[in-house]
Amino acid sequence: MPSSFTRRCFMSLCASAAVVAAGTRLLGPTVAHAADAPDAFPMPPLPYPENGLEPAISARTISFHYGKHTAAYYGNLNKAVAGTPMATMKLEDVIKSVAGDPAKAGLFNNAAQSWNHTFYWAGMKPGGGGTPPAKVADALSAAFGSVDACITQLSDAAKTQFASGWAWLAKGRENGKDVLKVLKTGNAENPITQGYTPILTIDVWEHAYYLDYQNKRPDYVQAFFDKLVNWDEVAKRL
Repeated sequence: MPSSFTRRCFMSLCASAAVVAAGTRLLGPTVAHAADAPDAFPMPPLPYPENGLEPAISARTISFHYGKHTAAYYGNLNKAVAGTPMATMKLEDVIKSVAGDPAKAGLFNNAAQSWNHTFYWAGMKPGGGGTPPAKVADALSAAFGSVDACITQLSDAAKTQFASGWAWLAKGRENGKDVLKVLKTGNAENPITQGYTPILTIDVWEHAYYLDYQNKRPDYVQAFFDKLVNWDEVAKRL
């Protein structure tokens, strides 16, 4: 009896092992493929090193703002669109398709914040600021009276946006005419949902400046224009 029991037990264990092995062969490639599937919207790398904007924005701020906040928005966005038709859409189209839908507020927030942050990072450069190229200066002067007048309006929008949000320079059409104007939006909102094309933005969420400037948002905004703004990028966007 003991010998018979041992043989039965052995045969049972062998059968179980075969089932597990077969399951591994069947499930293994599928699981690996899902884990290795590329993100629909990969987070673009910073256009400069983490310390590239010092001293105006510290490497420590960038490590949190880009490495944690921006990465989280992209991570949540990619989870939300995985396996859906939105995974094949342009990010701008995802944003516009879900804007204003309370049931899709989470997707909108993560999609828009991903787009907003990438746009913000590209709008700055090491050794930025200074005088804009003639193309930019002419466009701003035509729309606002002078470059300084535009900077004043954009700075005021950034400083007066209540709580979290963004200040924007954007272009669009109003009354049949092309216009440049200053806008400000709360939280993740973006001018593209209002029919405008963003040209430049300033992030005024506290995580953008609090480690370096604490509650002195006006100092951060001043530093943005004095030392950070990438006027060459603005020229391309115009």
